[in-house]
Amino acid sequence: MRRGRSVTDPGSTETLPKTSWLPLIVVVLTQIQASFAVNALTVSMAGITSDLDTPATSVGIAITAGTFAMAAFILLGAKVGSRFGTRGVFQIAVAVHGLAMLGVALSVSPAMLFIAQASSGAVIALIAPALTVFIATNYHGEQQGKAIGLLAAAIPAAGVLALLVAGTFATTIGWRWSFILMVALAVVNLLLSFLVKKVPAQPGLTIDWTGALIAAVAVILLSFGFSGLATWGVWLATPQAPFDVLGISPAPLLVIAGLVVGQVFFSWLRRRAREGGPRIFDLRVLATGSERAVTACMATMLFVGTAANFLIPLYIQVVQGRSSIETSFSIIPYTLSIFLASTFVAYLYGRFTPRVLATAGFIVVASALTLLAFTVRGEWSQGFVVSGLILLGLGQGAIVALVFNTLLSAAPKQLAGDVGAWRGLVHNLSGSVGIAVASAFAVGTLSTMLLVGAQEHPEISDELIAQVNINEANFLTNEQLAAILADRASGPELDAALAVNAEARLQSLQISLLGLAAFSLLAIVPATRMPGRREGDLPEKLEPDDDDEIDPVVDPTLDPVVEPVVEPVVEPT
Repeated sequence: MRRGRSVTDPGSTETLPKTSWLPLIVVVLTQIQASFAVNALTVSMAGITSDLDTPATSVGIAITAGTFAMAAFILLGAKVGSRFGTRGVFQIAVAVHGLAMLGVALSVSPAMLFIAQASSGAVIALIAPALTVFIATNYHGEQQGKAIGLLAAAIPAAGVLALLVAGTFATTIGWRWSFILMVALAVVNLLLSFLVKKVPAQPGLTIDWTGALIAAVAVILLSFGFSGLATWGVWLATPQAPFDVLGISPAPLLVIAGLVVGQVFFSWLRRRAREGGPRIFDLRVLATGSERAVTACMATMLFVGTAANFLIPLYIQVVQGRSSIETSFSIIPYTLSIFLASTFVAYLYGRFTPRVLATAGFIVVASALTLLAFTVRGEWSQGFVVSGLILLGLGQGAIVALVFNTLLSAAPKQLAGDVGAWRGLVHNLSGSVGIAVASAFAVGTLSTMLLVGAQEHPEISDELIAQVNINEANFLTNEQLAAILADRASGPELDAALAVNAEARLQSLQISLLGLAAFSLLAIVPATRMPGRREGDLPEKLEPDDDDEIDPVVDPTLDPVVEPVVEPVVEPT
């Protein structure tokens, strides 16, 4: 089993003194800065579309551009931080992100908004690994677990703040002030960062630019492929598809191409490891079965969480007919429960093993989704629905914080940047896949339910079914459907069509939630492969678990670490 040892004395078992929480304050505030920016764009969509005279899809494209840029370059960002010094790179990235937020605030065209948001995503690729390095460098044992929990909790906290602050600004003084606020926060984070001790640079580290390019291509192909499943078609191309290959949608083709390039990427890393050359990502982060199981649990929870985060607002807005702002406030209990679980799960590390906590967490998530599936109706006031959301948030928050802490605790300290980059990459890919798959599955189920329901109602004529393309169905409120069918149906036929639509959309959401619950239960398999006892600290060297077999292509003896240059740490004055 991998052992955690003191940084100052590898053989010592003494409890390390607690470190100041100042570095964690910088970490949490910077994570809020990065996450708030994306959430604020979503909340401010109405004001942006009005001011810039652009459709809402342009804002969506800007958000997607930032996400893709971050995911594509995050592995490179980790190595850049190691090469030139984590704190210095972090400070430059925070400053550039602040300038990007200023660009968003001053945007006068969709193009300017797109460039600013894409720039912010690219520099987050430098920020995200640095946050993990700061935690690994400054905190150990119990403090480390709490710090990681607060880092994970900063993401839902940013969502709540964006809802309250950006929502208020958008309806009062204007949406641009939300991003001016982020500029001010960037200045605060930049000044505070000078009080964080430097992390020694590795000037001898050579960056693997070929590996970085292969990784970026794989991530971009996968991201575009999964994002296009709902609109371009899961298999056959829809009219919205930019192109087709013999009638086949480009979405699955891009996914397949991304998977192939991904295999090329890992083959490249193994080859470089055998040759002793530099690598853009150190495979020792995934050296054992336990670590790969942790990654599987992380990806599954993020997939389920983002999918549920898509389906729940869909239920509130379409089934219940509530407004966007009402929807945002309705999911606050869910978001707050994620925040609380991420923050306080660290207090359970001393009593339960990661294996037990992860298994219990997935059971809680599956139970919550099942409860929601059987209790969602047209009224939000149901106590069971609110309870299900809170239960889902508690399970989700606990698992996300747990798996990140477990993966970081298992890796050597010098690989903290790689762990942070891997976490960011898995987070973005799993999130985009979760939304895309949930959307495609829900819409596909809706089409089936509509066809079955229409055939069971003799009031609905075959002519109406033929006129309305069921295969291109989407989630519509009764009012939207009535407007579409105004010239095609009336009287009992229109009433029957509305009834079929109401029943079909509710059943499709219920089935989708049950599918996520089943998927959560499947994650118990990798959860049982997580460590059977909690590590107390970051290990100084790699030691395999007794029950793990090291993959020979990522054997530590074949993958040397570039040791950091030993320099005296200069404390800021």
